[in-house]
Amino acid sequence: MARAMSRIIREQRKLCASGQAGRENGGRIWRCHREAGFRYAGPLVKIIRTASRAAQFRRDTEGRALVLVPTMGALHAGHLSLMRKARKLAGARGTVAASIFVNPAQFGPGEDFSRYPRPFARDCRLCEEAGVDVVFRPEPDEIYPAGFSTHVDEERVSLGLCGKSRLGHFRGVCTVVLKLFNIIGPDAAVFGEKDYQQVAVIRRMVRDLNVPVRIVAAPTVREADGLALSSRNAYLTPEERAQAPVIRRALLLARHAHSARPADLARLMRREIARAPLAKIDYVEVLDARTLEKPGTATRELVIACAVWFGKTRLIDNVRRKSCVS
Repeated sequence: MARAMSRIIREQRKLCASGQAGRENGGRIWRCHREAGFRYAGPLVKIIRTASRAAQFRRDTEGRALVLVPTMGALHAGHLSLMRKARKLAGARGTVAASIFVNPAQFGPGEDFSRYPRPFARDCRLCEEAGVDVVFRPEPDEIYPAGFSTHVDEERVSLGLCGKSRLGHFRGVCTVVLKLFNIIGPDAAVFGEKDYQQVAVIRRMVRDLNVPVRIVAAPTVREADGLALSSRNAYLTPEERAQAPVIRRALLLARHAHSARPADLARLMRREIARAPLAKIDYVEVLDARTLEKPGTATRELVIACAVWFGKTRLIDNVRRKSCVS
């Protein structure tokens, strides 16, 4: 065992020094470390910072499945579940890429762009542990060079919910996601269902613009008390954190309510959330889960979505349930 591990470490150091730690070599060694119960402290994930290097990486891995997990960093267990999902989708010979980019275009005036956490070294370690092969971490001027003047607007699915509260947010999301798809060239991309509207908007963009990327949604990961994991949870004060699980309780009440009438479900949720003195509702909506529009006779499933402020922190969550229309 000791001799084998010494060989693995020597090989890994050579590969890291030469910048060749990819799926065929560094990825294989990473798995040996993990299976042997040993974790080398050196960099096992390839880090790419420019679009040209990303294009070269894609050419080098041509013919193998490439699955992307777009993130803004400050990773938590929810992100890691997306990466593990991507690892399964990519398979043993495939490649998993994660992007870490705090996208200024999706933050509005007065939002938390400047204070959004950026623990890059920690994020890379977590990526390694989740089986990621390459991290794309561009600087803002790599994504938005001087004179940048082209944006992507989805003009239907993005209008309500967060799109109504955060004007321009989904314009920024669509623009950066399409750029990431063009730069990295994935076969599939994995997003979390906590951001239900974001997934719907990206799916519509991919459909409308004939982007050859499969969009995969993964379930929301939660704390033990039901609060959906979010990088912004770190902003909560102890008092706010203690009250935040009211969001999940309200959603579950609506999911299991006898009535499935949207107005009844929204009223039930608002009443429950009002029990938390520090909670301030941004929106509570009950919509067609497929179209994100007002439910109609053709609606088969509802999405119950909400955004709630606790102090300066805005949290979102959702659940789905069957519609009353059969």
